[in-house]
Amino acid sequence: MSRFDQAKTLYSKFGVDVEKALDAIKSIPISLHCWQGDDVSGFERGSALSGGIQATGNYPGKARNSQELMDDFDQAIRLIPGTKRINLHAIYAISETPVERDKVEPKHFDKWIEYARKRNLGIDFNPTFFSHPMVKDGLTLSSPSQEIRDFWIRHGKASRKIAATIGEKLGTACLCNLWIPDGLKDVPADRLTPRLRLKDSLDQIYADRYPDQFLIDSVESKVFGIGVESYTVGSAEFYQNYAARNGICCLLDNGHFHPTETVSDKIPSMLAFSDHVALHVTRPVRWDSDHVVLLEDELKEIAKEIVRNDATKKVLIGLDYFDASINRIAAWVIGARNMQKALLNALLQPHDELKKLQDAGNFTKLMVMNEEAKTLPFGDVWEEYCVRQNVPAGSDWFGLVERYEKNVLKKRG
Repeated sequence: MSRFDQAKTLYSKFGVDVEKALDAIKSIPISLHCWQGDDVSGFERGSALSGGIQATGNYPGKARNSQELMDDFDQAIRLIPGTKRINLHAIYAISETPVERDKVEPKHFDKWIEYARKRNLGIDFNPTFFSHPMVKDGLTLSSPSQEIRDFWIRHGKASRKIAATIGEKLGTACLCNLWIPDGLKDVPADRLTPRLRLKDSLDQIYADRYPDQFLIDSVESKVFGIGVESYTVGSAEFYQNYAARNGICCLLDNGHFHPTETVSDKIPSMLAFSDHVALHVTRPVRWDSDHVVLLEDELKEIAKEIVRNDATKKVLIGLDYFDASINRIAAWVIGARNMQKALLNALLQPHDELKKLQDAGNFTKLMVMNEEAKTLPFGDVWEEYCVRQNVPAGSDWFGLVERYEKNVLKKRG
């Protein structure tokens, strides 16, 4: 009997159907963020990374143009099992001549659409409200300047049109997520007025309606960031209320909350009221929110909440981190495979039995079963999943990354 067959037998004693889990995991899409491949540089050339965004490190082989980024992305997705999507920012528009942010159009993403269609990938999208001269005093949509607000409102509108067009052309709804860096470094004299300006700006951006089958809108909060330690205009409370009132989606980034808060606990609360919940999965370390995703307890809990609540089609999973200190392709692969490991682990839990024990007040047996489940041979099932998906199992994938680094990345200079 193979190790996988032994694992199936052990899981069956807990009432878990391993084959059902393997069938389910392969169809849960994960949106892979393009900005890991080039340190959030984009293709505009000219604006330094700013707005609370910072990529640290100078590992060789950074993608310098759209072709290199697509080549690197190809290398990564060959090593990641399951269903995948691409997550783009507006600064990744492909154009022979410079395009200002408020004038970006769907045609500037035709090459991305062609790339995705050939690989059967969906696309998600983000307007880029940072790294631009029109970010004045750290403010965009909440700026006291009407000129600045109008510029970014036009950019937000243009981004939603792009996202809707992408969704229509690919036949799968495009998530268009809005995050702004607006806030203040020190104690504010007025917390309300900037939020009222933000509310008015959002009302204008979302005034245009697009079919739900093409576009899903979301707004993303943050507790603080570099240079905005004392006050962020787009707080969780602001966006949750705005989303609820306007029928759009909230995006939860698990690096954008206080250290004692957990996104895993927020997901079921949002599911009680929302058709969709969007995620940016990252790994917070102290004040930074964008480390490569590891298979840690909170990631496992996030996945459990998605699976145990039958929400694999309601929770839209995207990754969001950027590490320039290690091989960028390896960073993509590590994070994506860990997200899939967490989901597969969640699919292999005896959720129905655990729920019955909780409802019956049998907390002793509940604890026993939870603890026993931790040492079930999950790794053997993961190995089988990789084999069935035709991607390298274990750490075998890393040898291919090292070869690509030697033959391609190090020659970029």
